[in-house]
Amino acid sequence: MKTRISILILGMVLLYSCNTTVPTPVPVNTYVQSVTINGIQLASGGSAFMLPIDSVVIRVTFSSNIDRSKIDPNKIYISNGVDTSFTLLHETDKNILSFRIKKTLNYYTSYTLNIANSEVLGVKIIDPYQYIFVTKMDPTPKFPVISDDSLLTLVQKQTFKYFWDYAHPVSGLARERLGSGETVTFGGSGFGIMGIPVAIQRGFITRAQGLDQMNKILNFLSLSTTDKFHGAFPHWMNGSTGKVIPFGTQDNGADLVETAFFMEGLLTVQSYFKNGNAAEQAMCTKIETLWENVEWTWFQQGGQQKLFWHWSPNYGWAINMQIGGWDEALIIYVLAASSPTHPITKSVYDNGWAMNGAIKNGKQFYGITLPLGSDYGGPLFFAHYSFLGLNPTHLIDQYANYWTQNTAHAKINYNYCVANPHKNYGYGANCWGLTASDIQNSYTASSPTNDVGVIAPTAALSSFPYTPVESMQALHFFYYTLGDKMWGDYGFKDAFNLNTHWFATSYLAIDQGPIVAMIENYRTGLLWNLFMQNTQVQAGLTKLGFTY
Repeated sequence: MKTRISILILGMVLLYSCNTTVPTPVPVNTYVQSVTINGIQLASGGSAFMLPIDSVVIRVTFSSNIDRSKIDPNKIYISNGVDTSFTLLHETDKNILSFRIKKTLNYYTSYTLNIANSEVLGVKIIDPYQYIFVTKMDPTPKFPVISDDSLLTLVQKQTFKYFWDYAHPVSGLARERLGSGETVTFGGSGFGIMGIPVAIQRGFITRAQGLDQMNKILNFLSLSTTDKFHGAFPHWMNGSTGKVIPFGTQDNGADLVETAFFMEGLLTVQSYFKNGNAAEQAMCTKIETLWENVEWTWFQQGGQQKLFWHWSPNYGWAINMQIGGWDEALIIYVLAASSPTHPITKSVYDNGWAMNGAIKNGKQFYGITLPLGSDYGGPLFFAHYSFLGLNPTHLIDQYANYWTQNTAHAKINYNYCVANPHKNYGYGANCWGLTASDIQNSYTASSPTNDVGVIAPTAALSSFPYTPVESMQALHFFYYTLGDKMWGDYGFKDAFNLNTHWFATSYLAIDQGPIVAMIENYRTGLLWNLFMQNTQVQAGLTKLGFTY
């Protein structure tokens, strides 16, 4: 009896087993906890830069254990032509997927790791993820390697062409930028004519050619039809007619800062030719006339103890912008004090420019003390424009040692780019320099406190006197690594953003001019020596309390 019951029960069990389907296991819901690419941890949508082309390792940590044998290359894959054959790497933790990309990648190319929200690795990934990585630049030199001395000469020669080959054909003045047609600029022209003594000394042009070009410029500016405002020039002018081109609605008259940059150039050229033949001395007399005609004291706006930037025949002092505090404008007060006809007093310098000592900083950035100005120094052109002629090497007054100031400014800018707090692609010891320049679809004064990811070659190259080693490293990168992305008919183009693969096609006079001048000051001190030998400038500096 017991045997029959057992057989019956066994039969029922077998019958039940044959008619029952075992349910399929439901995959565990999983999310990505972290991703590293070559040790760089990324959030979804984040980017890793400067990766090698032949050794990219990706490590994904999931919130639960996975089955690495069930990797699906249609659900975990890399965009931009990377094949799906990865080398899986051993991991002791069961929730980690590690693999190396087998394919050699392209230089300076963006790739995206995609992880789909789907069933894969034996789990169900509940959200999609994307992680971007960009490979490093091709380090192969794009041009033949030459000596550093030859490279500096090449940069000066090619950059000078902007002011020589592309000068306005009627006035001889510098066009504001490539493609600006009739628009010439006085600040940029002042920087450009400082390149004429350099070009003569280095054999780019003859002395006679330099004299002819200066006479073309000076004869144009001496015409009664050329706009001048109390001896000062506008920011922009029509290079054919001599009529002002407004820089803004109310900025249609004198620009004292642009005028000072132009006069800095004229006085430097005057020193170069002053002991020459009769024709050269006659040209120097024309410079003296323009210099004496500038009514610097007019720009005190009725005798105030400060200078003002603009004056308009239509709007008067409506802009009302004081020139003061540390920026690019020290040369304005120096020239105003040096004027043989309309000189300012020392009190205008102290109250207007130095703001009774409020110009001082004294804080440290990256271990470097900054004597003057805003934190981190501001854009690097502050250390360039006034000092194309004004020699900071031994320049000291009650407010600062100006060699210390400018060197600190340049090194802070460099150290900021090396630290690269915003993780911009390429920033580092070989790629640095924040200053005013074109940016994508606009223009800005870049600095450590206004960093939009754009490097301008003029920043590092015009800092050669202050940072010769760091500037040479940057020059090598701009010329050999970036190559024809940045190098063209008139030297280095204005700027670039390696984050977005943007390279400017523009050239700007105010950025090209300081490159020629400051490289020469680094090499020979030529322009510093010429400008500083002017006895009126020496008297002005002494009046303001400078030693030099």
